[in-house]
Parts: sequence; C-alpha cells; structure tokens
Amino acid sequence: MAIKAVLQDIRSYVPATKLTNEDLANEFKDWDVEKIYSKTGIAVRGIAGPEECASDLGVAAAEKLFTSGVVRREAIDYLLFCTQTPDYLLPTTACLIHRRLGLAANCGAVDINQGCSGYVYGLSIAKGVIESGIARNVLLITGDTYSKYINARDRSVRTIFGDGATATWISAEEHDHDCIGPFVLGTDGSGANQLIVRAGGMRQRVSDETAVEKQDPSRNIRSDNNLFMNGGEVFAFTLRAVPDLVLQTLTKAGLTLDGIDFFVFHQANRYMLEQLRTKIKIPTTRFCINMESYGNTVSSTIPMALEIAMVEGQINRGNVVMLVGFGVGYSWGSSIIRL
Repeated sequence: MAIKAVLQDIRSYVPATKLTNEDLANEFKDWDVEKIYSKTGIAVRGIAGPEECASDLGVAAAEKLFTSGVVRREAIDYLLFCTQTPDYLLPTTACLIHRRLGLAANCGAVDINQGCSGYVYGLSIAKGVIESGIARNVLLITGDTYSKYINARDRSVRTIFGDGATATWISAEEHDHDCIGPFVLGTDGSGANQLIVRAGGMRQRVSDETAVEKQDPSRNIRSDNNLFMNGGEVFAFTLRAVPDLVLQTLTKAGLTLDGIDFFVFHQANRYMLEQLRTKIKIPTTRFCINMESYGNTVSSTIPMALEIAMVEGQINRGNVVMLVGFGVGYSWGSSIIRL
C-alpha cells in the first residue's frame, strides 16, 4: 500500500445571466435557433456579469463543495486555480481566492494559465504534490469568463463559449494502485495564433490601435483585444491529435477501449465530439456529450461533465474513466481516473 491521490468530489457553478439561442437568433437575423443548435449542440450559456470575475465563480463553486460537508476548508493545504481570465496580471488570483475562502495560512496557492486541457494538467499537479508528500488535500478550482474577451458581433465564438467554474477535492489515501493516472501530455506552440487574444499582455499591450475593429470574410467583427479562433484549423488539429492521444493513454495504462467504462472529453462542441467519437470508435453509451445548458466553459467542461455524469448515474464508484482535454496552445492531455 502507498499514498495515492484520489478524486473525491466536484461541485460546479454557472452565472445567473443566460444567453440563449433565441437571444442570438434575434441578433443575427440570418441564423435561426435550430441552425445554432445543430452547429454547436448548445442551447444556453452562462454569462458573467460586468463586475463578475472568474474568481467569483470559483469561490461560489468551492463554497458549494464546503457547504456539502464532504470536506472542511481547514483541511485544504494546497489550492490550484486554473484560469485564462485572472482578476489581475498580478497578484496571483489563487491568493485572492485563498483569502476569500478563509483557507489556512499553511496552504499553498498557485495559478495555472491553461485552457481546454487545464483540468487534466491540474490533476497531474495535484497528483504530484500529494504523492510526493507535499500536501494531503488539494482544492483544484477551474474558472473562466471568456465572454469578456468576445466581441458581441463575432458569432464564430459567441455561439460557443459560456462562463463557469468548478471545484474539485483531491485527497491522499492508501491504495495498492493508482487512482489518478497515468497521464499523457503534449504541446504544439505552432498553433498558438489559431486561438488567441492578441492584446493585453506584455508582447502587445492594449492601445487605441488594438481596439480597432475589423470584419473578416465571414462577416465576424473583432479587434485584437478580442478572442480570435480559427475554427477550421482548431478542428483539424483536434482530429489529428486526439485519436493518437487516446491510443497512447490506453497503451500506457495497459488497457483497451473496452477497459474504459466512460469517456469524458473536453466539451468543445457537439459536432467535433461526434467526429472524434466516430473516428476512435467509442460507443455512444460510454461517451459523454453534455454542454447543452452551459456551452464550452473552457477549463471547466471536463469536471462539469464529470459531476453531471456522477449525479445522473452514468459514472459509479469503481468505474474507470478517461479524461481528454485539448485546445488553446495548442495543448493536450489525458488521464485515467478510478473513482
């Protein structure tokens, strides 16, 4: 027996304000509700309020976890916050969350600037700090408010992304087998410009020039201050990278597709997920598609889908589950968890 990291519980939070397909159809007159749904698999998205930040959503998700009684806040000795929409360039947003949650002074707190694969990366860090003896109870919070980067007249991304957050408790237990892992992680920085907010960091600071809006050939309007996504290129990358990622993970774990009870991929959009499922030959009964009421919540899609699957009984104690994240960076990662 050895100390192993175990995923114990998850809670999620979505902002009260909603953006429906009916709302979008009223704005974009050449799109109807069914067309938007058929392209995305999304009906409703949560949208953070003007003064509502990713940290606010993350704190709300964590408070739901503590209120449930599964873990005491005093027990948390490591906080990870995964976001690409921090409150400030500095200080670390995790430090602000730490204070608001009233966590202990001997609790580490760190941000991870990671997107669609961020939850898998966060789990890999949680596993490392627990199994190396650094911590015993890790709180992994994911939270993003991509809506604040999106130009209201850019339907290429406005129909897809929603805001949300999750809080996951990972703890140390004695087991004779891994409960989280193995991991397969990968990066291809040549795809960085395909999903990007160009202005706002030190490479290109926000200015009057970066705020100038331009129209692309598809009549989407955005500036360099806004989120840009080359959907075709991102889709091609996904079909190229993810099937091999799944195969590598199965090989590393010594398993076959039949050895996985349930697959939870990053919930990018329904069409992309169906293409991946078909290409990899995963049965529909063991494959998660659950974004209809939330949209693509970036780093929160995998844990949000996991929580729903556990609540609805699609995943039960003892099941073997594969998690697969992919996207902005380009970055990808997968892992296997045993609940």
